[in-house]
Amino acid sequence: MINIHFRSVNFKADKKLKEFAKKRIEKLSLFYNQILEVFVFTKIENNSDGINKWAELKIGIPGDDIVVKKISKSFEESIYLASESAERILKRRKDKERVL
Repeated sequence: MINIHFRSVNFKADKKLKEFAKKRIEKLSLFYNQILEVFVFTKIENNSDGINKWAELKIGIPGDDIVVKKISKSFEESIYLASESAERILKRRKDKERVL
């Protein structure tokens, strides 16, 4: 079980968003089983173009942390895109460890 920490800046996150983030992050453990903890930061940026929902995943693994940031029109999309990026990074990391 991954220890997940959720932080929202400048707004109050609802339960649905937290559940969505939790599901996406738990999927990451399928690709890399040494994840210690994940910090999810969400924030609304002040700009006028509508693409202002920001998500950052900080994934703690043995050795060092992986940090992925994405910004889009919705928090769900930002979290989804960040988790997709993290998934690719974790797969590469696992493949590299397998070679060593």
